[in-house]
Amino acid sequence: MMLYIKIIHPEGKLFEGEISMAQFPGSMGSFQVLPNHAPLVSSLEAGNIRVRTSQNEEKLFSIKGGFVEVFKNTIIALVTV
Repeated sequence: MMLYIKIIHPEGKLFEGEISMAQFPGSMGSFQVLPNHAPLVSSLEAGNIRVRTSQNEEKLFSIKGGFVEVFKNTIIALVTV
């Protein structure tokens, strides 16, 4: 089972695609999202979003803050960079 993620900032899209895992710098601490995660909305602080793609590659995205929503294996992150 995979997750689908969109990481969007005001000037466009940083990343979109299927992943197996995502880690976020949450306002109350870092957290990880795996397939079948419970629905969630969280604010994000400055740090890195780390994702593992369907090809098992790790990607890092440095952000200044934002928000993330997780619902039915779909993740939408609205961030500032």
